[in-house]
Amino acid sequence: MSRPTTAAPAQARAIWPWLGVALLVIAADQSSKWLIRSALPLDASVAVTPFFNLVDIRNSGAAFSFLAAETGWQRWLFTALGLTAAGVIVWLLRRHRGRTLLSLSLALILGGALGNVIDRLLWGKVTDFLDFYVNIGSRAWHWPAFNLADSAIFVGVVLLLIDELRKSPARR
Repeated sequence: MSRPTTAAPAQARAIWPWLGVALLVIAADQSSKWLIRSALPLDASVAVTPFFNLVDIRNSGAAFSFLAAETGWQRWLFTALGLTAAGVIVWLLRRHRGRTLLSLSLALILGGALGNVIDRLLWGKVTDFLDFYVNIGSRAWHWPAFNLADSAIFVGVVLLLIDELRKSPARR
């Protein structure tokens, strides 16, 4: 006699690989930030190439230092937003578990969001260390410093857009 199967355990198992991807992103992000905090003094900059520096910058705001000059309440706002996003993403992973590209994109966004939430909870600020720039003559234009969590979020959003564009013609 065979045992009845339930959908809930199968659904939960289906998202474990994607939660594993998110955990790998978190581990890479937190390891890289620990290395930077250990190796560089705060606000230090080390030229690696003519267009890239390693820096140790702490950002109390969001992307592009949005709200960084505020008094500290933004730490809890961005933490709450990150945790809320994580909850929604896990729900989406369960709901769309058969869509590989969508699930990968969500897993990258989840790992990135939680990597930055961990920084906010532990340190009150997010460690940014990747500094890309362009030099033309005596002028230099720097992209705001970022980290691996931010990179995972960016790649996840790009994959999310690609997934949406790929399925859009099917709707027509």
